[in-house]
Amino acid sequence: MLRGIFAPIPTPFVGGSIAYDKLKDNVTKWGRTSLSGLVVLGSNGEFPLLSLDEKVRLVEKVREWLPREKLVIAGTGCEATSEAVSLSRLYAKAGADYALVLNPQFYKESYSGKVLRHYFQSVAELSPLPIVLYNMPKNTGLNLAPDLVLELSQHKNICGLKDSSGNLVQIAEICRSAGPSFAVLAGSASFLLPALSVGAVGGTLALANIMPEECVAVLELFHAGRVAEARALQWRLLEPNHAVTSLFGIAGLKAALDYLGYFGGDPKEPLLPLEVGEREKLVAVLKSAGL
Repeated sequence: MLRGIFAPIPTPFVGGSIAYDKLKDNVTKWGRTSLSGLVVLGSNGEFPLLSLDEKVRLVEKVREWLPREKLVIAGTGCEATSEAVSLSRLYAKAGADYALVLNPQFYKESYSGKVLRHYFQSVAELSPLPIVLYNMPKNTGLNLAPDLVLELSQHKNICGLKDSSGNLVQIAEICRSAGPSFAVLAGSASFLLPALSVGAVGGTLALANIMPEECVAVLELFHAGRVAEARALQWRLLEPNHAVTSLFGIAGLKAALDYLGYFGGDPKEPLLPLEVGEREKLVAVLKSAGL
């Protein structure tokens, strides 16, 4: 069953091109941690800014460099159903273990529950990879409602959900009703412990790129019944998580990686790197968190 803590990794660029040597170094370091695996080409991977060839090669290389016992989850959410299916097939050949499928978003007013249900079911029917649904209403402007997720959870090739909504009532409803074979993963370290407490089995967390052992420790402490320690650690994660997500975004996460001895580099244009003052604020937050 899909469970544990996963890092949705950024894509390293030098001069606008993917720096595969830097990627190999990063993946090797993450591979030595207690993470259950990596998410390639999620939101932090700058998925919309990459070509098809770049996406497929990224998956191939991460699978090559990551220890076999750790999972590779690859982002395949596309506007067109056919494109999502095609990408899932290519990722399967590249060695991915799961496809993380974000819902289409451009024609928001037309994307009713019926349309989204048909989209995900169609992808699941034709994908050789098991499907993990991806709910990220902040970016898509659309929320995958619990009744829709529960219906989709009955499909034999839909095995889980990454929920980045932060709506704990919604997450609890899905965990309660979907059954133990459907893996619900928290989509942010900001609510990891609360999500675990209502039935989530792990998380795909931007913060796990720079604090992997701490994020895994929250999960392990929770399962060991050491809730007070898990809560104290959850509190410690809040400020750095905010800094590398909603405050400074992908540029902040990459700057944090640079500071901690990984390679972050600049985001791909039109995204811009942090300014000097922003970088100084970020470093102060990281130092305050003990990094």
